[in-house]
Amino acid sequence: MSPILKDIALLALGTGLVLLTVTIIGEQMRRRRPASDPGVEIFMARVDSWWAMAITFTLAMLAGRWAVILIFAIASFAALREFFTYSARTKADHLSLAIAFYLLLPAQFLFVYFDMQRLFAVFIPVYAFLLLPFVAVLRGSTERFLRRVSETQWGLMIAVFCLSHIPALMWLELPGPDGAATGRGMLLIAFLVLVVQAGDLADFHIGRRFGYRQIAPGLSPKTWAGALGGMAVAGAMGMILSWVTPFGPLGAAAMAMVASASGQIGNLVLRAIKRDRGLRDWSHLIPGQGGFLDQLDSVIFAAPAFFHLTRLWWMTA
Repeated sequence: MSPILKDIALLALGTGLVLLTVTIIGEQMRRRRPASDPGVEIFMARVDSWWAMAITFTLAMLAGRWAVILIFAIASFAALREFFTYSARTKADHLSLAIAFYLLLPAQFLFVYFDMQRLFAVFIPVYAFLLLPFVAVLRGSTERFLRRVSETQWGLMIAVFCLSHIPALMWLELPGPDGAATGRGMLLIAFLVLVVQAGDLADFHIGRRFGYRQIAPGLSPKTWAGALGGMAVAGAMGMILSWVTPFGPLGAAAMAMVASASGQIGNLVLRAIKRDRGLRDWSHLIPGQGGFLDQLDSVIFAAPAFFHLTRLWWMTA
């Protein structure tokens, strides 16, 4: 078995043991609490979703880079659909939306697949942002023009551009002990997702138990204590998983804390957008967790920061 397959198997085993422990805890809560306790049922629904995502992602990693990119392209399509479902638009925007779904989104992930880093880094925030207003102008409708165009651009930025940075981590090659490239960049995806999710979970529980001062009163119950606790837990998780990164224990902890902080910012921003549109969840696609945007909001904002900081770190190391 190759070293990369051993590392993937080790990560999958560790994740499986954690999920198994959480599942057992959840079943014990079911037995002790009154029948059909909503809190317990939501918790168990989330655990079931985590199992499904962990298994799917592990199989994709074993299948190869194409499978990982395909999974995130599908997730990007679903997230973009959720965002545009509640966007301001008219009949004049149909062409712009078609271009976004069937041209810009596939092109972005093809750039990732072929490791065209310079192009995928500017394609949407430069060329797509200039193209879409022009397409909208050609339709001849100026009703709420700025709002329609900006929401289309923001949808692409969040659901496609930011999300595409996750599979792009695979191309940041990390050398093995002999200095040769190993394909271990794929493990950075697992590292990013695990530290951000661990930080979010700690943020939620620490904030509820010890938090008093809210970060954004009226928008979110998120507290400063929870945010700092989440970053600390993410840092500890990063130190534990430092063996899959090029950073070393302290560097991995620092990068994990940056990713957690970026993810918490993303959570607040996406929550503000939902509040503006009167939504509780973006959709009900994932049982117990809403839609793809609800599940990925933290990772979406953390991915570009983590990608570019890692690239800078590795290029200057």
